[in-house]
Amino acid sequence: MRRPPQSSLSPWVGRVVRTVVVTVFVLGATSGASRWQPGSPPMTPVAGAWLVATTLTLLLVHRFPLTLFLITTASAFGYYASGFPGGPVIVVPTIALFVLTRQRGPLVAGITGAGALAVLYLGHIVTSGSFVLAVGAGFLVVWLVAVIGIGTAVRYQFAAVAARREQADEHRHRLAEQERLRIAREVHDVVAHSLAMINVQAGVAAHVADRRPEQAKEALLNIKEASASALKDLRATLAVLRSGEDKAPAPSLAQAAELLAHARDAGLTVDVHGEAGELPAPVDAAGYRILQESLTNVVRHADQARHVDVRFGRPAGAFTLRVRDDGRGTTQPVPGHGLRGMAERAAALGGRFTAQPLGDGFEVFVELPIEGDA
Repeated sequence: MRRPPQSSLSPWVGRVVRTVVVTVFVLGATSGASRWQPGSPPMTPVAGAWLVATTLTLLLVHRFPLTLFLITTASAFGYYASGFPGGPVIVVPTIALFVLTRQRGPLVAGITGAGALAVLYLGHIVTSGSFVLAVGAGFLVVWLVAVIGIGTAVRYQFAAVAARREQADEHRHRLAEQERLRIAREVHDVVAHSLAMINVQAGVAAHVADRRPEQAKEALLNIKEASASALKDLRATLAVLRSGEDKAPAPSLAQAAELLAHARDAGLTVDVHGEAGELPAPVDAAGYRILQESLTNVVRHADQARHVDVRFGRPAGAFTLRVRDDGRGTTQPVPGHGLRGMAERAAALGGRFTAQPLGDGFEVFVELPIEGDA
């Protein structure tokens, strides 16, 4: 679902509103103080213009927080020293210091604030000729520490929220990638196995069509059966994708006889040793897919293979499957989708997987742990 494009004016709307609110507050409070405080000087146009000029810097404080903190601090204390009516113009450098802390961190804000206070103290010495500060000067230190502390807390809170959001996005991406790989493995296993069998049977039908039409007919029936099975599995996979729920029937080694029959129909002799027995569903499904892919690889890639040996084992706490063929001239294969898929299935269950050429063929071996079966 596409998100609607955000307006480029939206950040400026907030900045303008903030500046207007602060300007009205500063002007209103200062004007009220000039009227109601005894001995307060009257509000003049010059004082009003000074206050407005100071507050208008908030429009750009997000871009130049350090510079504007220094400017507004000098402007605010210059205003107080000029004999104009008192008011809350100190709120402007307060906002600038808060933004500076959020953007640049407490270290930069602390050094800048301490430097500004040092300059103000030097100005006090020059103008008054005294090193003694008024009691209210301690308020400036408290003000500096409080604003930097609040800004730091907000900075870390926003950083934590951003980190959690990033972790959530990464987690969703990882889950989506795992699901994509799972679906790719399922589709590959279904399609590759069925198409390999169809290809072999089609070759048989083409080879014997003229001389042995009965065998050609049998091959065509096998093609029909393999294609129907592939379509059924693909429909189940697509139904899962459409519904978003994992409702497809899980493959099981209880259906291994069908795989072995397909291999025999392709001209292989298959010997089976041992039994898989009752297995947990994840192990059962992985074992089925690995057996399916192993037999598919024999049909597709083994050179003149005639025999396949399938061995099921149940050592303590594990299930093993060994598939070995007698293909000639076997070399170490370049890992493709099939071998990678089998290795991923084994790794997902904490098992181990090997696929290697032997002196007289190729062997696939997988060992999958079974919890509670020690």
